[in-house]
Amino acid sequence: MNDKKENEVFELKDAKTVPDTIYSYTSDVKNGHVPIIIDNGSYNCRVGWGTQDKPSLVFKNLVAKTRKERGKKDGELQVGNDITNIEAVRFQLKTQFDRNVAVHMEVQEQIFDYTFLHLGIDTDGSVDHPIVITEALMNPNFSRQAMSELLFECYGVPGVSYGVDALFSYHSLSERNQQQSRSGMIISLGYQTIHIIPIINGLVDTAHIRRINIGGFHVTSYMHRLLQLKYPVHFNAITLTRAEEIVHDYSKVLCEYGAVLGQWADPEYYDRNVIRIQLPYATPAAVSTLTADQQKERRKELAKRLIEINARKRDERLAEDEEMLNQLIEVQDLINSGQEKAFKKALSAFEIGSEADLLKQIGNLQTRIHRTKQKIAAASAGDDVVSGVQETKPKVPKQTALRLREGEDADSWLVRLRKDRAELMEKRAARHQKRQDMAKRRTAAAQERMRIISELARRDKKDDNFGMRDEDWDVYKAIRKDGGDSDSEEEQERLVDIEEVLRQNDPTFIEGSSITASGEFIPSNPGEAHQLHVGVEKLRAPEILFQPGMVGIEEAGLSETIGYILRQYSHEDQNKLVSNVFLTGGCAALPGLKERLERELREIRPFQSYFHVSVSRDPSLSAWIGAREFSNQANFSSEFLVSKQDYIEKGGEFLKEHPSSNVYNLSPAPLSQVQAGAAEDVEMELF
Repeated sequence: MNDKKENEVFELKDAKTVPDTIYSYTSDVKNGHVPIIIDNGSYNCRVGWGTQDKPSLVFKNLVAKTRKERGKKDGELQVGNDITNIEAVRFQLKTQFDRNVAVHMEVQEQIFDYTFLHLGIDTDGSVDHPIVITEALMNPNFSRQAMSELLFECYGVPGVSYGVDALFSYHSLSERNQQQSRSGMIISLGYQTIHIIPIINGLVDTAHIRRINIGGFHVTSYMHRLLQLKYPVHFNAITLTRAEEIVHDYSKVLCEYGAVLGQWADPEYYDRNVIRIQLPYATPAAVSTLTADQQKERRKELAKRLIEINARKRDERLAEDEEMLNQLIEVQDLINSGQEKAFKKALSAFEIGSEADLLKQIGNLQTRIHRTKQKIAAASAGDDVVSGVQETKPKVPKQTALRLREGEDADSWLVRLRKDRAELMEKRAARHQKRQDMAKRRTAAAQERMRIISELARRDKKDDNFGMRDEDWDVYKAIRKDGGDSDSEEEQERLVDIEEVLRQNDPTFIEGSSITASGEFIPSNPGEAHQLHVGVEKLRAPEILFQPGMVGIEEAGLSETIGYILRQYSHEDQNKLVSNVFLTGGCAALPGLKERLERELREIRPFQSYFHVSVSRDPSLSAWIGAREFSNQANFSSEFLVSKQDYIEKGGEFLKEHPSSNVYNLSPAPLSQVQAGAAEDVEMELF
């Protein structure tokens, strides 16, 4: 996991897979009949020779068949690392597994073809090497039978030995120095499932093995779902591959999940611990193709458009006010003509309490119409608007206001302009945010608006002269649903002029920071809008290993299942099991998992009782290494290898047991065969 610096932004790797090398088939391997070691995992497949320290091939156990192109008979088949862009063929992906059990043998055959080809095996019609291959814990006989049939009948291998990946890892020589006794508990955290395997005196207790149907895939899928719900605008950019990268690089398991989760409500804690991840985005061209004159004309056109928008809004408000004034004057004429009944009905229709209120509204409308007409006249004449009885201030030419002041150096001048520009941008951003807040019922801005309205609606005021003063209209602006008046032309023109001066004199000025005509704020750094702030998500996703109910899986979590298994044993056997808790599998590499399990065991076990938790040195490769060490034993071929003759005589489901294998249980004969045999016995007794 990367060390986080304050305000550091991490880049996504988006690593593309590199096609595997086709190795040469050397004479020492060919003539020595060296076994091939295959860790056939539901996430990665690891393949290598029994004489190697590390596997030659590591690739995802996936096959993709792309759509056929015009003129071609069939689509291209891609296997493993040949799939350079997995998201492009996400819906064409196939795997041989149903959860962690290999059942789709047509896909498995394609995986084997890819494997033997890249190992360089060039013998015609057969693979003349024994195979050591992993299988699922408690693997069904039909799956092993199909695998044996494929290896013996299709590839002609001389022998096969099956083992369980978690047991290979546990019995690996490189892991034995971590283990304290012959008894222990293996926790295998796989891609699709978690298996908890108790071992008593060197033997696997199959009766008390438990499986949890959750694993690394579910952690990644949950992270993917959380980020897409948090950033719906980046729904397509947040892919499953990127979610997987975030889980691998930034996620961790918490010891105190509930307590730490509450700290994220503190803004300072959030800023210190949030992970900022940059999504890819298309940047605009750094150099504009427009000339200086064209850019100037474009800015003038923008300013002109804004002026027209504001003028249209003023005309609309003026028309509405004049229409309302005419209607209220008609209501006033009713009382003057003695039609009192019609007058009261009209007052009720307009929601006006009395004749005094009517006169007040008429006066307010006349004042507002007069002020609006003054603004329209001033805008058409190019002068400032006269507000109320205030005297008109002389308009300072913008060119003079933006020039160097007396005694001001160039640096201070640019700092002042940048500050003025920042203030204008902040004001506009605040107005934009306020308009957004007004649209939501439970925001502070919306609640303050309702408070003001309720105060104004009180009927017990004696002298209600609201609206007679110019300051009263500031209250009206505060409670408007759109959050106040729109941006002024003068403000926009000043912003355009400041940006023009900065563009010409400030080499550090960043283009593109502006406010649109609709009031939308565009940040100076467009990358900020494409950043993911990964906070509680990096902690919540791996927590499902302990709380599967978070993703709707109605099963016990890891610690609860461990506690259940321990309760099935005597006190002495419990001490043996917890004295050697061994973690293996890809998810065992999650930071904090070991510490979390130690905390959970401390709560489960009696006070001050002993327990020990260890993690595999290499959780992903230890199973392959253990299988390679197993194949190098002197009695491997004679005692643990199922030969072609064994396959023919005892069936494809047969396996030779060893410390890292499943227990062999012969499948019962089909009912039809049992009945036929019984009939033959009866017939022989008759004769």
